[in-house]
Amino acid sequence: MYRTAASRAKALKGVLTRSLRPARYASSSAVASTSSSTPGYLSWLSGGSGASLTSLDMPLQGVSLPPPLPDKVEPSKLQITTLPNGLKIASETSPNPAASIGLYVDCGSIYEAPYFHGATHLLERMAFKSTLNRTHFRLVREIEAIGGNTSASASREQMSYTIDALKTYVPEMVEVLIDSVRNPAFLDWEVNEELRKMKVEVAELAKNPMGFLLEAIHSAGYSGALASPLYAPESALDRLNGELLEEFMTENFTAARMVLAASGVEHEELLKVAEPLISDLPNVPRQVEPKSQYVGGDFRQHTGGEATHFAVAFEVPGWNNEKEAVTATVLQMLMGGGGSFSAGGPGKGMHSWLYRRVLNEYQEVQSCTAFTSIFNNTGLFGIYGCSSPEFAAKAIELAAKELKDVAGGKVNQAHLDRAKAATKSAVLMNLESRMIAAEDIGRQILTYGERKPVDQFLKTVDQLTLKDIADFTSKVISKPLTMGAFGDVLAVPSYDTISSKFR
Repeated sequence: MYRTAASRAKALKGVLTRSLRPARYASSSAVASTSSSTPGYLSWLSGGSGASLTSLDMPLQGVSLPPPLPDKVEPSKLQITTLPNGLKIASETSPNPAASIGLYVDCGSIYEAPYFHGATHLLERMAFKSTLNRTHFRLVREIEAIGGNTSASASREQMSYTIDALKTYVPEMVEVLIDSVRNPAFLDWEVNEELRKMKVEVAELAKNPMGFLLEAIHSAGYSGALASPLYAPESALDRLNGELLEEFMTENFTAARMVLAASGVEHEELLKVAEPLISDLPNVPRQVEPKSQYVGGDFRQHTGGEATHFAVAFEVPGWNNEKEAVTATVLQMLMGGGGSFSAGGPGKGMHSWLYRRVLNEYQEVQSCTAFTSIFNNTGLFGIYGCSSPEFAAKAIELAAKELKDVAGGKVNQAHLDRAKAATKSAVLMNLESRMIAAEDIGRQILTYGERKPVDQFLKTVDQLTLKDIADFTSKVISKPLTMGAFGDVLAVPSYDTISSKFR
């Protein structure tokens, strides 16, 4: 790759040398004679005159070139250290001048007892606010001073706090990150301000039908922890406060449930900086994950309007059953879909199963796309769609038919090869991001206790066959249906009627 770049640079040099001869630009003999004695317009770069440009092969005085990179750079190996209190520190190096560091906690909405509903949602919004050691203003200025970016996210099973900056600032990054997670002040005015914003966010959720339905089908399809809401329910907003957050963090933010993961950082350096800051966290045995049971169910909310939004879903295995979780991921990519209007330009997603067989054929369907929501021990696979109210029953029937056709073996090898290639490219492109690489390290260690090599994932994808896809889909749609509908739902068939379409 680098040799090709070098050869192109040499060819460009020849073109420039030929094209910058003074005589070529002379419009008269007077100009030509003058140009031989006055510096050329590129003399400031070459240090010479217009008549004799310095060769680009000549090394610049006082400038030493770095050694060229090899054609193949071996990926760095992940190093993991477990502290005496059970907290794991993991990192991998990279030639990138920047680094991403994250603190990942095995604590999501599934750990919220009814009294704590909405706690992780509020914790996400309270990230990187005032701490016992810093005001919010000082924290922001310190992060700005190192050119850092921070983010936080909460899911049903895990929470993450991340910071990204140049690797020369690793000590500052680690100290700010750990202080923000370990020592939040939860000042009343900051908590109240975020609660006000959460009320707006919860109210806005109803304006995002797909997000609203995906949230609703978890509550309808599961009994137990996974039925707990990811977003704070309106009834909890008046109860949440700083004292409740402190109690929730004391119970759940323990060393054995934390991983400090980094991409682009030397392991010894990370260990040297982080260990004194987190070695005193209490050594509490890791809590057993609360149980959830998939039961299937029906959710409908009639709001009127000119569209009917629906989602049909079934249970799939979680990441602890790696092959079937990967199969669900490839199946989602194969089914694909999208909207009738492609924001990415003409042809976006046009080869996917749902795009070709539903969106291209039925103008009444405004959107039809496959989705997955996979957790450690279980997950959901389904199809979301949107159509005009009078076409809703037909649209749901089409979704059922397409899943039955996949289960019946109507997918050909070209469809599967395209889906497998798309899955692999999506994973590999995502892992080129430092922040995603650090997140992948942290979340995999929380789930498996280690980070499985990406080659193992790619090999599992490559080994999938048409029979695997058909058998997996057939097994999935034989389970109880979870159904959700939103908007004008008056024409949506009954749960039993829709369920019978998959038999």
